[in-house]
Amino acid sequence: YLLEQDIPGSRVGPEPTTDCFTAIMHGEVEGVIPGNALIVDPNKPFRKLNPFGNTFLNRFQCAQMPNQVLESISIIDTPGILSGAKQRVSRGERGGKGGKGYDFPAVLRWFAERVDRIILLFDAHKLEISDEFSEAIGALKGNEDKLRVVLNKADMVGTQQLMRVYGALMWSLGKVFGTPEVLRVYIGSFWSEPLMVTDNRKLFELEEEDLFADIQNLPRNAALRKLNDLVKRARLVRVHAHIISYLKQEMPSVFRKDNKKKNLIYQLPVIFSKIQLQHNISAGDFPDCAKMQV
Repeated sequence: YLLEQDIPGSRVGPEPTTDCFTAIMHGEVEGVIPGNALIVDPNKPFRKLNPFGNTFLNRFQCAQMPNQVLESISIIDTPGILSGAKQRVSRGERGGKGGKGYDFPAVLRWFAERVDRIILLFDAHKLEISDEFSEAIGALKGNEDKLRVVLNKADMVGTQQLMRVYGALMWSLGKVFGTPEVLRVYIGSFWSEPLMVTDNRKLFELEEEDLFADIQNLPRNAALRKLNDLVKRARLVRVHAHIISYLKQEMPSVFRKDNKKKNLIYQLPVIFSKIQLQHNISAGDFPDCAKMQV
């Protein structure tokens, strides 16, 4: 709908039609490049995806096409998310019955750290936030400023129902994100077919204009976004340096290193508090303590 043409290798339907990550990029020749070829292409920014392994790379591709919109932005289309364990098994994720595979939340986190905008799509007639969707949203933690929500297919319900759906969506998102801040939600029917229920046509048109304006501003703000990410990483590096310095000072030079190491890991929350007070650092700049203790 945004590109006003079909994407090479895509199939659109009401059911989940792909389990692939697809990078949609500008190219002079229309075609699809498989994942293993993408990570060795020096002109593409995907080399660091190699550690996710063959299972992921077999489900990663790049669709190239000569499109004016793609001259200024690239789009990453992620797999649809279903309920329950079947989806995890179909991807062969770690810990599932499908054996060794790729870590879906980790891949989402990798892309989330590098993109300028993250758009979560919900259907107006299917608002369920499954366990896997909650995990996926959890992987986006720290990138809330990039998040936008689209309530799609809103023309399938009437005005009264749409109000209830919108309220239910905001309540569900508040539970998942666990923050009082409200995400920006765009309501509409993003396809080229006529509206099924025309009561809210004016609202849909205004929301569509706002969403497209937000996307159009991305290339203009790209330099500012890179500067913002650089400052964010610099703050994290500074905190890590203080943590490593403190731990190194506390470690004995010769004897009982293992016991001291275990003790320091156990006391990491207390150490974080000490460093925070000593260097006047915000608690939000510290890494996840539970992950650091693993």
